[in-house]
Amino acid sequence: MARLLSVNVGLPRDVEWQNRNVTTAIWKFPVEGPRMVRRLNIDGDGQADRTGHGGEHRAVFVYQIESYRYWERHLGRSDFVYGQFGENFTVDGLTDAEVCIGDRYRIGGALFEVTQPRVTCYRLGIRMDVPEMAALLVLHDRPGFYFRVLEEGYVQADDAIIKTASGEGGMTVSEINALLYKPLHPRDRLERALRNPSLSAGWRRSFQALLTQSAEGGKVTGNAGLTGAIEPRPAWDGFREFHVVRKTSEVNHVTSLELKPLDGRLLESYLPGQFIVLRLRPRSAPILLRSYSLSGRADGLHFRVTIKREPDGTAGRFVCEELKEGDLVEASAPRGSFTLIRSDGPVAFLSAGIGMTPVLGMLHALAAEKSQREIWWLYGTRNSLEYPFAQEIRELLRSLPNAHWHTCYSAPAPGDRQGADYDSTGHLDAAILKALGLPIESDFYLCGPAKFMSDLTEGLAGVGVARHRIHTELFGAGSSITPGIATSPRQPPHQPAGEPGSGGLVSFARSGLVVRWNSSMHSLLDLAEACDVPARWSCRTGVCHTCETGLISGSVTYQPSPIDGAADGNLLLCCSQPAGDLVIDL
Repeated sequence: MARLLSVNVGLPRDVEWQNRNVTTAIWKFPVEGPRMVRRLNIDGDGQADRTGHGGEHRAVFVYQIESYRYWERHLGRSDFVYGQFGENFTVDGLTDAEVCIGDRYRIGGALFEVTQPRVTCYRLGIRMDVPEMAALLVLHDRPGFYFRVLEEGYVQADDAIIKTASGEGGMTVSEINALLYKPLHPRDRLERALRNPSLSAGWRRSFQALLTQSAEGGKVTGNAGLTGAIEPRPAWDGFREFHVVRKTSEVNHVTSLELKPLDGRLLESYLPGQFIVLRLRPRSAPILLRSYSLSGRADGLHFRVTIKREPDGTAGRFVCEELKEGDLVEASAPRGSFTLIRSDGPVAFLSAGIGMTPVLGMLHALAAEKSQREIWWLYGTRNSLEYPFAQEIRELLRSLPNAHWHTCYSAPAPGDRQGADYDSTGHLDAAILKALGLPIESDFYLCGPAKFMSDLTEGLAGVGVARHRIHTELFGAGSSITPGIATSPRQPPHQPAGEPGSGGLVSFARSGLVVRWNSSMHSLLDLAEACDVPARWSCRTGVCHTCETGLISGSVTYQPSPIDGAADGNLLLCCSQPAGDLVIDL
């Protein structure tokens, strides 16, 4: 009979790692006597990062003594103690290869249900002093698993573990873990996993994304279950040359460029909302790389991008003052996951300032297909002098049978007429959304200044809009994800300290920084961090794909090799090194 060997608890603590303080509760220690297990935790236990750990479906983490013995042999170690893997329950029996999602077990006075495998981050590597530990657990099919607490009660070491029910579908922890993290995601296995009502919500979303990806029939690569992004592979690698066939001054400080490919080949269809990276070559300045949303209709013949000249914007000044019709620019293939989801349900576009450009591309797409969807267009700007495409947008909206719109001017110009040119004075905010009565089952697309998006995201959530229905796009460098590391004032991207590298040029397109690769660094993630370029990561060993980023131009090598590959046109920052010059979407 399976047996509980040890109950282990621990509270968050700060540890030093790579000259940074990390808050973690990975250190767990055995306790004597009975301990109360509650719906969200064990008395005396805690989690530092509630995004990846804890909650109803991750209340108690279980690891097996059999895996202890395996890792002792594999790593040549003999110093393990109970709690070594951050588990709450060290057990004899219940291997990952035999326990199934949905299995129920009674231990002492509590009843538990298996909900998901463990999601392992870099902090286990710190605890084990084995940086690649997160990847090893997946590669060797020994992740461990989480319990949900169905009945609270006391447990203690040496309690018997009694199975009371079997999970639906009979899919083991090892099988479920491999289905998400390893290559090949058979559709029939995904469907079987999704039929299990005990599977946690996070894993359910991941498998649903993989199922949707499989429906694309190979047009979408990578692992959508980990990234949440389902987008086709870029139509070409690197950059192509384009003629500027038309340059139009739209409103104050806003210019549109229409671009046709120099080679005359048709442009493959792109998804409304995607962007391109332009490589601009000013005569008396370094090469500029900038990302711009496609603001026009996809006709296969040309791209339209719309660029606002900021007060200190080098690229905007170049486009406004120097670039002429007939000049050449270089453009990447369209990319990006901020795209219009296929649906018959209502859709709402919320934008401010130049943030209207990607959602304008979506509006064009809906008009081109004569959509019958309920469509809401909400836009905020200062006044008519700063509202590009106002007439174009009105014509598009009037062509759609179920379109509604509302425009906010924060500082109307003398000739602006309320009720004709705009609808309300002030800023677009949650109060206006509530007053207009937008359907909460809409898919909401937000683009504009960071505060605009954060305020409206919270406002939408506050009126009951599900988070998965809120989609955002941020111009410029995004925010970081650095789990467990205290936030610090954001520094502008800069050259790394110390001697400059002698390798290829690494261009961070969103951050406007070009750096030479230094071979003393382990990965491109290390380089980004040394330059204060915002990056996202979690496992740092090629497992979780949190760091997956667009590779605009160039190629990389991997050390170590990721468990499942990045999508075509992307790379994993945490384990990649440049094989020459690169342009990265960071």
